[in-house]
Amino acid sequence: MFGRRDLTAVLLRILVLTGTVGLRGGFAAERPNVVVFLSDDQGWGDLSLNGNRNLRTPAIDSLAHDGAQFDRFYVCPVCSPTRAEFLTGRYHPRGNVWNVSTGGERLDLDERTIADVFHAAGYATACFGKWHNGTQYPYHPLGRGFDEYYGFCSGHWGDYFDAPVEHNGTIVRSKGFLANDLTDHAIGYIEQHRDQPFFVYVPYNTPHSPMQVPDEDYARLRDAELPNRADNPSTEELGFTRAALAMCENLDRNVARVLKTLDDLKLRDNTIVVYFCDNGPVGTRWNGGMKGRKATTDEGGVRSPLLIRWPAKIPAGTKVAQIASAMDLLPTLTDLAGVPTTGTKPLDGISLRPWLVDKRDSLDDRKLFSHWAGKVSVRTPRFRLDHQGQLFDMHADPGQKMNVTMQHPAVTKELTAAVAEWKDTVLKELERVDQPFTVGYKEFPITHLPARDGVPHGNVKRSARAPNCSYFTNWTSKEDTITWDVEVANVGLYEVTLYYTCPMANLGAKFELRGGVKPLSATVTEAHDPPAYGAEHDRSPRDSESLVKDFKPWPLGEVALAKGRTTLTLQATEIPGPEVMEVRGLTLTLRDVGAR
Repeated sequence: MFGRRDLTAVLLRILVLTGTVGLRGGFAAERPNVVVFLSDDQGWGDLSLNGNRNLRTPAIDSLAHDGAQFDRFYVCPVCSPTRAEFLTGRYHPRGNVWNVSTGGERLDLDERTIADVFHAAGYATACFGKWHNGTQYPYHPLGRGFDEYYGFCSGHWGDYFDAPVEHNGTIVRSKGFLANDLTDHAIGYIEQHRDQPFFVYVPYNTPHSPMQVPDEDYARLRDAELPNRADNPSTEELGFTRAALAMCENLDRNVARVLKTLDDLKLRDNTIVVYFCDNGPVGTRWNGGMKGRKATTDEGGVRSPLLIRWPAKIPAGTKVAQIASAMDLLPTLTDLAGVPTTGTKPLDGISLRPWLVDKRDSLDDRKLFSHWAGKVSVRTPRFRLDHQGQLFDMHADPGQKMNVTMQHPAVTKELTAAVAEWKDTVLKELERVDQPFTVGYKEFPITHLPARDGVPHGNVKRSARAPNCSYFTNWTSKEDTITWDVEVANVGLYEVTLYYTCPMANLGAKFELRGGVKPLSATVTEAHDPPAYGAEHDRSPRDSESLVKDFKPWPLGEVALAKGRTTLTLQATEIPGPEVMEVRGLTLTLRDVGAR
């Protein structure tokens, strides 16, 4: 297993293994298990719980009936920042997360994550799904406190059926529909660790596009009438909406499977189950009449459901009016579990325990800031000041239709000043620093360098507009290059694997990989020309996601890399055919530390 360890965790595990402390005895027995579900691009309105008659989500809804439902819970406008705020309990600019791809999604290494904290307390920790906060170790989940990882680290994937994913650094093939497969692995982990406290994080990849879902989930909604429509129905693409709702119903069935597992293992009462979403919906569909969607800082772009069930402590049917944030989950879950947050930086989130367990009714007059792409909005229990400085009374006008700046000049002045201060303090911590991709850690010797993290030069281009899940194509000239900016942690020999496709007509191309002590040269002698696929599974035409191919791994040999920063460069020396090849990425595996 890989990942950081601290003395507390090591001592606790020694006590457990030697029988000094029983796994379900002593103080360990008093600590609840934790399961956190995070969906991708599911809006607040994509639950039947919230009044949407277009779909059925009984399992997810049951978490509210059997536990607590938050009325005003906020996340970020897009994926990576929300994940960073959940992981750290801090605003995402503090962890330098400023993009959703090409390295800007990476969470600073000096941030201590919720998994670090639970691991240090002796919990078994696992993540199954879309990570999206860094691919290369130590940004990888196994460097951020998790014992086990299965899924993909990119922002989105090109096909959700039998997909190439990663299991603790090794590329494997998933089985069937990806959300179902992620659930299978989460259930297996829970069964395996039933006799010790566990923290299981399941960040699903749906209903993010491409809009793919199994037939059994799509059948009911394929031609369904939709009584709940977007505010402007003419802007709604019904095929896209039906697919998104079917994907949400699929998630509900998977959540039901995990809940049944907890019941069967008699872990229900002492397991905290959390469900929330990472941003507002993509596309235009019913979302409770709120203004905004994904990538906006208006209410509809950042309001998410938050459901928390813990039968042993949280009364069924609890409703919480307190405004809350993804940043609150780290202090809340650690507080509920009795886990110390030693080593974390000062948190922006607060513990919500008083509203969950202690029956506190009064609201904190806090301010929550929403940021994306330089735009900042602020929310109080009653008001929202949008990024243009317009004030809205969210109690009287939840759709943000009436600017009440003139009616509440004092509130407007206060919130305008608060936004300015937040920009001058928190947002100032966000730096688009020149950070190479990390390579060559002994604790985790496998480094994947996907096309997403590379740069095309000359004629080379990406297979799609969005870098995530793309590959490089149109490599036609000896002046063309593909580069990766890397920082090598350890001098040594690295085994290089190139993932490529090449039709018969392009055989014979010669190229070099430079950046090591000596160039590594190779000739393309074996054709591999699989078709692009993925569209056959789409329920609605895809926008920016690339189609995918089954790229062939080609062991190129070993290259000696010196410690420090370098640029890995692929460049052709001979091109007998129309192109050199298509490239999905490189994998570098540290084999001999210190060798040159």
